[in-house]
Amino acid sequence: MKIGFIGGGNMGGAIIKGIIASGTANAADISVSDKNADALRALNAEYGVHTTGDNREVVRISDVVFLCVKPQILYGVIDEIKEVTDEDTLIISIAAGQAIADIENAFGKKIKLVRVMPNTPALVGAGMAALSPNSNVTDSDVETSASIMGSLGKAEIVPEHLMDAVTAVSGSSPAYVFMMIEAMADAAVREGMPRRQAYTFAAQAVMGSAKMALEMESHVAELKDMVCSPAGTTIEAVAALEKNGFRNAIMEAMHECAEMSRRMGRK
Repeated sequence: MKIGFIGGGNMGGAIIKGIIASGTANAADISVSDKNADALRALNAEYGVHTTGDNREVVRISDVVFLCVKPQILYGVIDEIKEVTDEDTLIISIAAGQAIADIENAFGKKIKLVRVMPNTPALVGAGMAALSPNSNVTDSDVETSASIMGSLGKAEIVPEHLMDAVTAVSGSSPAYVFMMIEAMADAAVREGMPRRQAYTFAAQAVMGSAKMALEMESHVAELKDMVCSPAGTTIEAVAALEKNGFRNAIMEAMHECAEMSRRMGRK
């Protein structure tokens, strides 16, 4: 299977790394195009993949083509490649907020398309990706897409109408978590802990808590209760968080994120 990438930025690089590490494809079967020559040189040096400045070349030689470009340039890229894209090519778009119908209309012909929302933890093999295939995609194509994205962490099929929710709950949420880790570390520094050590303690606590939520059968509320001893330190912290609107702030932030994703799709 020949896999092509239009766009060789952080997310494209993360997907390439996962594909090669999982054995889904060899470096010799991967092609990347980008307008940034430095990015192409870096990808070639690190992974040994074929690089080019020609988007059309990548499409011509690939069975699967990832569109790893920003939404604002996506349709210009599609205009460039649509004539050399055939019905058997599997197109995977990671452009945020861009609906399947809009991408299909831009190609102006029948295509096999999977819309994907990944997130930046894919850079360390701990990503969460949502996949929504169009009606032309076969079961085999879905398996291929899920296998590729699953090599970066976890991947699940979702109906497209949930993609805005996915953007809020996993696509953008690493930023919320990083903010929380930063705040936790700042508080530890305030208590006298060295900065580097504070970040280690905070980040490891978040990673371990996430692992418990994923692997233990208990509801997250039960896991929270496990830490909250009567008249103890943790319940005092929880009370302070509730007093300051912790959960509501997260829910409101995610709502605004989903709304922005919907607005991007309407342009």
